[in-house]
Amino acid sequence: MEITGPWDRKRVDEFLDGARIPVRIGCRTPNDAPWIVSLWFSWDGAVNCATSASADLTDFLAHDDRVSFEVSTNDPPYKGVRGRGRATVSPDGDKELLRALLERYLGGVDNPTGDRLLRPEREEVRVRIEPKRLHSWDYSKRMG
Repeated sequence: MEITGPWDRKRVDEFLDGARIPVRIGCRTPNDAPWIVSLWFSWDGAVNCATSASADLTDFLAHDDRVSFEVSTNDPPYKGVRGRGRATVSPDGDKELLRALLERYLGGVDNPTGDRLLRPEREEVRVRIEPKRLHSWDYSKRMG
């Protein structure tokens, strides 16, 4: 994996592991139109997201698995990581990843969002993005 920008791999991992900001994922539709979606994620050297099996994103990734993505702060000083890679979609039948993301972002599964997303009839999938390239930026010094 190619890493560019001011941060080394360790700092990139720290930022992505600690971020509680949705990842923005860019892909292509079957008509070759650009598409972007924001999802909760976790980081283990790859971006891991959960979504409904019926989400448009799953169809788009079946058409073209190449994606771009970005995780960046919304408040100054701005910093973040963007990249590109390939995405795979697989079942999350036990909703293990979704449960972990509910813990990560909401502190647990016992809340209205958890109740809605963990309904037994809702089919869930994992989206895993293996990055080929990562680029960091950090405007802390110039905006500090």
